[in-house]
Amino acid sequence: MTVARDLERLALDAVSAAEAAAVAASALIGYGRKEDADQAAVDALRTGLNAMAMKGRIVIGEGERDEAPMLYIGEEVGTGEGPEIDIALDPLEGTSLTAKGMPNALAVVSFAARGGLLHAPDTYMDKIAVGPGLPKGVVDLDRSPSENVMAIAKAKGVSPDEISVCVLERERHEKIVADIRSTGARVMMIPDGDVAGVISTTDPDAGIDMYVGQGGAPEGVLAATALRCVGGQMQARLFFRNDDERARAAKTGITDLDRKYDLMELASSDCLFVATGVTMHGSLLDGVSKSGGHVSTETLIMQSSGSIVRRIRTTRPLG
Repeated sequence: MTVARDLERLALDAVSAAEAAAVAASALIGYGRKEDADQAAVDALRTGLNAMAMKGRIVIGEGERDEAPMLYIGEEVGTGEGPEIDIALDPLEGTSLTAKGMPNALAVVSFAARGGLLHAPDTYMDKIAVGPGLPKGVVDLDRSPSENVMAIAKAKGVSPDEISVCVLERERHEKIVADIRSTGARVMMIPDGDVAGVISTTDPDAGIDMYVGQGGAPEGVLAATALRCVGGQMQARLFFRNDDERARAAKTGITDLDRKYDLMELASSDCLFVATGVTMHGSLLDGVSKSGGHVSTETLIMQSSGSIVRRIRTTRPLG
């Protein structure tokens, strides 16, 4: 059986696992308890993954074994029967968003064949991404943000003031924001959730032409799996603040600390990407809603084989 068929067969069970994580986390929306919300999502997602017919291995997870008792890097999940699958996940991408009751928190999980995902350390990563339909190499991480804006505008045949760029709202990005705005382009700031930020470049309705900035390396791999599914482009480079982070990279087998990764190096095999909305009124997905004794969810599924994108709305009885 091919990798694509393996992932297709796992898709509905993956949706169920992500939905369960989202619903569990949603019970903590607005209570200011981000750790509890994250743990609820972890517990539910782990239960769902362990019910799946696969030999799963976590390669992007909640941390190393001594830091995370569940869904840690290297943990084996699934029934132990079926295809060998590597898994990248963030049970609650947007813990602070959930704690504050803000939009765009997601439960996210990606699947690939064994060895198909970069084993990124828990460090920062510089990233640039665009959606499908643009010439290959239209953006480059080593160019300035303004140069990339101009290149996208030229490729689209529009003026720079018609380009919108998504940037994570952080002090470290002030120069990036200023450089983008110097071209006349718009900057759309997000408080958290850079997986959703990268994925927004793939959604025509979102109106985002490029994502750029520094965020978590594990989230970079998750986002790359989504882009691989729809034909977007991405480049990334690990960023280390100290020797401890360099040691983490070495532990995962990374020897070239300055390497610029492209999309196919971040996600080198067929992928399945699944995300379920947690908090309401998200720009990418609706969050969990409860009414009349039922709970409803919206889930985005992307498959690299065939570049298939699906949205599933599920309603089931509470309890």
